Amino acid sequence: MGRGLRGETATGGARSARRQGSAAIEFALIGPMMILLLAGMVVYGGWFWLAQSVQSLATEGARAAVGGLDSAEREQLARAFVADQAAGAGGLDPALVTVNVASDAQAIRVQVAYDARSNPVMLLAGPLPKPPVLIARSATVRIGGY
Repeated sequence: MGRGLRGETATGGARSARRQGSAAIEFALIGPMMILLLAGMVVYGGWFWLAQSVQSLATEGARAAVGGLDSAEREQLARAFVADQAAGAGGLDPALVTVNVASDAQAIRVQVAYDARSNPVMLLAGPLPKPPVLIARSATVRIGGY
């Protein structure tokens, strides 16, 4: 058997070329699915990050409101805290954060909602099933006794 340029036999070189060709076909079949899987992990991981940031704002806003003496002051404290902390909370746009505060003699409830529609993480989804674009979380803190 004659040797090729690389010192391979004629049949050995053909086998190597066939193996490389089959690897390319396998990658062509599996590659797009792997890319979609990776994109899904990035999108949903980012969404969970945003959701945790919204929950943190609601929880800390409710804690900040405990210091208020009446309902109006509690609401003002909660709204001020959420507005102040939204910019640094996990990439949230403060303009897209809405806050609702309800309080009575026994508890304070702070609801924070974030419209993630224009967030860069959500824009990466492309053809993937998208998580909900409105992220709404709430926290309740009791006032006084148990």
